[in-house]
Amino acid sequence: MTFFELFLIGIGLSMDAFAVSICKGLSMQKIDKKYTLCIGLFFGGFQALMPYLGYELGNHFAKAAAAYSHWIIFAILAYIGVNMIREAGEDQEQEKITGVKTMLGLAVATSLDALGVGVGFAFMDIPILSTVLEIGTITFCFSFIGCACGSVIGMLGKEKAEIGGGIVLIL
Repeated sequence: MTFFELFLIGIGLSMDAFAVSICKGLSMQKIDKKYTLCIGLFFGGFQALMPYLGYELGNHFAKAAAAYSHWIIFAILAYIGVNMIREAGEDQEQEKITGVKTMLGLAVATSLDALGVGVGFAFMDIPILSTVLEIGTITFCFSFIGCACGSVIGMLGKEKAEIGGGIVLIL
């Protein structure tokens, strides 16, 4: 598999993390570099970790993950989306929206598809370390940019943007 093909796979895998990053950025009053970096590291790290785990676990886990991963992702993102709508307009502390539990849940939810991709990589005999580094780096960049863009949108109309972001997550 060529670098360009892996690059396209990395972009495809990072799109859900990008969308969630935009929604997380909506909650910021101003661009917070530390928070934006945290978002990028969580999502990029998990998008790199999951294909590696999938690669190592192989077919056994792939069958179970493939059958239910879309429902797990839906439930987590719908829950977060409903909470975003419910909390629109409320003043929130930065710790609440950047807590480890929240970030961990989002990072896992947005990287479950990468687990299955990792299983496929095992059957294709792809060099996994360089592959997961590429995927993680791409996702980090998209998540960082998404969070920064979301914060700019959020500053323009925070309450409406949070409601819209919640609806996007549910859909």
